[in-house]
Amino acid sequence: MAMKSRGAWLLALAFSTAAAPAAAGTQEAADPRAVKEAAVVAKAKAEEAAADKVYKVPLTPYGQPDLEGVWTNVSITPLERPSQFGNSIGLTPEQALQLETAAIEHYIEGNAPTDPNAPATDTTRKHCQGPGGLDCGYNSAWKDTATTVARIEGKPHSSFITSTPNGRIPAYKVDYAGPRGRIARDEGEGSATATRSPTDNPEDRALGERCLTSFGYSAGPVMLPLLYNNNYAFAQSKDFVAILVEMVHDVRMIRIDAAHRTDGLRPWFGDSIGRYEGDTLVVETTNFPRAQAFRGAWKELKVTERFTRKGPHRMLYQFMVEDPTVWDQPWGGEYEFTASKGRIYEYACHEGNYALAGVLAGARAEEAAAAKSSAAKTQANR
Repeated sequence: MAMKSRGAWLLALAFSTAAAPAAAGTQEAADPRAVKEAAVVAKAKAEEAAADKVYKVPLTPYGQPDLEGVWTNVSITPLERPSQFGNSIGLTPEQALQLETAAIEHYIEGNAPTDPNAPATDTTRKHCQGPGGLDCGYNSAWKDTATTVARIEGKPHSSFITSTPNGRIPAYKVDYAGPRGRIARDEGEGSATATRSPTDNPEDRALGERCLTSFGYSAGPVMLPLLYNNNYAFAQSKDFVAILVEMVHDVRMIRIDAAHRTDGLRPWFGDSIGRYEGDTLVVETTNFPRAQAFRGAWKELKVTERFTRKGPHRMLYQFMVEDPTVWDQPWGGEYEFTASKGRIYEYACHEGNYALAGVLAGARAEEAAAAKSSAAKTQANR
């Protein structure tokens, strides 16, 4: 697996760390290395955006805007805006510098040797990196460790979502209560499938665990960064655009100037139809499979994406999400992909992976132990 910087979950830590200063007299001085690097990155991003204002999008041999190459969307910016930034889409240079300094510091700390004797109750970020504190799952070098906020034309943003004042997903409809709510009831709530234990069969485990598709929404749509492997190779022909996703080596196939399928089939990642509008590739995706519901929506879900190359190393990604059965209004946002050096290597998901077999074997052992205990009690009561 090719992994470069820091996991997307670090964004929460970076944002909260920067937004909530320590009590007077207890705040630690920022690592000078982190401050210097963050300042250099901010300056470079601004200069690159300024230079790209005269950029002319290259064309493929078919006269279409050329999006080919390897790109990454790694960022510490979250999909939804943290509440401390209110209705402000943009970050001030000072806020961006503070966030990126905290992220770089965390990267440095995460690459330090892990103390094997650290107490399990120590949840500080000094020893190990992980969503729960001291879980020692990965050091920085093993993750796609982001150190920068998302920028649009060189200006730092506080969230990917830009369509709502607070930068958050609109409220669900009153009769929608999450994955087990109205949509689930309409599709057979209470059926054998819905009531099975997730350890009954391999088919009951998540798609990512079974190495069938990407974890989370890496492949999209909507395409969002994850813990690692946030790289994408774009390849174009006259009638297709293929996006090779590093995570679980998924491939999104986008048919150009075609019609959505009407045969009732719902392919992985939905049915994506593309068209070119000037320098922009517009992709409309419907017919999502239920197993790949996005925030609970799937049956009537439509996601519209726009890919526009803004420079040799920048590509603007915009998205709009619609499902009138789940939300009262469409919502969307944007961020920029940046060019990634090198190529994408195979993600050998199942190579040496014994976790799935262990999960199922453990469940069978627990069931056998419970049955034995029950039989013993029955025998004792006779």
